[in-house]
Amino acid sequence: MKKYLIGYDIADEKRLQRIYRKVLKYATPIQYSLFIFEGEDVLLQKCINDILTVFDEKEDDLRIYPLSTRGLQWTIGKPLFPEGIIWTGLPAGFIS
Repeated sequence: MKKYLIGYDIADEKRLQRIYRKVLKYATPIQYSLFIFEGEDVLLQKCINDILTVFDEKEDDLRIYPLSTRGLQWTIGKPLFPEGIIWTGLPAGFIS
């Protein structure tokens, strides 16, 4: 399985909410408008196609970056969840 970082900047609040709900079906949110997608290219393309049904190319920005499947991903700073809370839906190898 491949991993990607998906981020977006959506100009319209209504469109933002619709795109958020669409991406949430495919990827794990890690911050506002920032997600980790873990899956095959076919599923990623399905996610992109779903986003593009709402996306405005003149006003919005969508970025998708491949992540290395080797190594460890971790965060510095404020944790995703309060101490003692573990969400098993996070991608494998992700440490907060």
